[in-house]
Amino acid sequence: MNKYITKAAESAAKAVVLDDMILTVGMPTTAGSKMLDGYNSLFESEAVTKLKSAGYGIAGKANTGEFGLDFLGETSHFGACADESGNLISGCAAAINDGDAFAAVSLDTNGTPRRAAALAGLTCLKPTYGTVSRYGIVPAACSGEAVSVTAKCAADVAEVADCIIAHDFKDGTSLPEEVCNSIKGNIKQGEFKKVAVIKNLVDSADSDTQAKIASACTALNNSGIATEEINDEILPLSQSAWFILMSAEACNNISRYDGIKFGYRSPNYKNIDELYTNSRTEAFGLLTKLTVLYGSECLSDDNYMPVYDKAMRIRRVISEHLNSLFEKYDALLLPACSKTAYSEDEVKSDIDTAYNESLYTAPASISGVPAVACAGVQFIGKALSDKVLLGLAQICEKEA
Repeated sequence: MNKYITKAAESAAKAVVLDDMILTVGMPTTAGSKMLDGYNSLFESEAVTKLKSAGYGIAGKANTGEFGLDFLGETSHFGACADESGNLISGCAAAINDGDAFAAVSLDTNGTPRRAAALAGLTCLKPTYGTVSRYGIVPAACSGEAVSVTAKCAADVAEVADCIIAHDFKDGTSLPEEVCNSIKGNIKQGEFKKVAVIKNLVDSADSDTQAKIASACTALNNSGIATEEINDEILPLSQSAWFILMSAEACNNISRYDGIKFGYRSPNYKNIDELYTNSRTEAFGLLTKLTVLYGSECLSDDNYMPVYDKAMRIRRVISEHLNSLFEKYDALLLPACSKTAYSEDEVKSDIDTAYNESLYTAPASISGVPAVACAGVQFIGKALSDKVLLGLAQICEKEA
């Protein structure tokens, strides 16, 4: 199944599995890439430190796609993680469903943890950007990636999230302690009035996914929460804008892997140029190479203003648009992905899958607002409404 990169010899009563973008001491961190195969960090992630301090054990390092850029781990150097039916499932989700771990801590760069939770019947929180330290992760897209928590239910997610939500002076994007503390504590119930269902995004998904959205609406309505369908033409712009920003930032972050300082070094070279070229050619997968090429093109002199700068402007438009929506609605309801199952062969044969499916996850990534995937659907809320979204997740979990 290729579930783990490394599994701990002993597991604690409440063990947490980490995806392989999270740095650990004593366990390799590979980011799913041949480039970092066998790499051992000299320090650990701030999130891991806080988990250990709270009494959690580490079950191991779960398999992940190369640098977290793909759809659901299919680009991992160690092979994809699929179930007995041949459908993709993330290593973290498999570890939770198999009872190996109480929860998973992952890096959400392109929406993978949310998709994985929706497909596996789990609950995942991508917290408000800046509330969980990114110190000690393998960076890819720094302005939008977030350390996320996945578990079997919203209550378990909240328990683990409260352990890692905190200010960290080592992370320049970390929010002040009083802000982080404001979203800790009990899941909020009874504070919801209306949820917007993004109809045009729901209509773009298959019938099974639409049925899950309808079931979520029923659960909300039965709890006294109104749902209103709206067509929104702004949110889909997140897809292209986030892909531009993610690719540009990944291009810069991945440039550190040159075969000299650390990581894989090709044995076939005669000069420095060949060392760079051959090491990266032999170590990176196709999607990573395409992302780097696209990112460098976006940052070129000819394209910086019309492409990269425009994507930054669209990010501001999307953030302002979301703020206006959250003046009317407590949350937005939309799919986490377009189908309820994806075969390994299907995804590997279409390299555009990761881009196409980011239609549903990019709005929360590009704006930094929290998102929760649960019961096969996704909720997006305003900044610092993490516990409100988990309250909505609990309602849907009870209906399911």
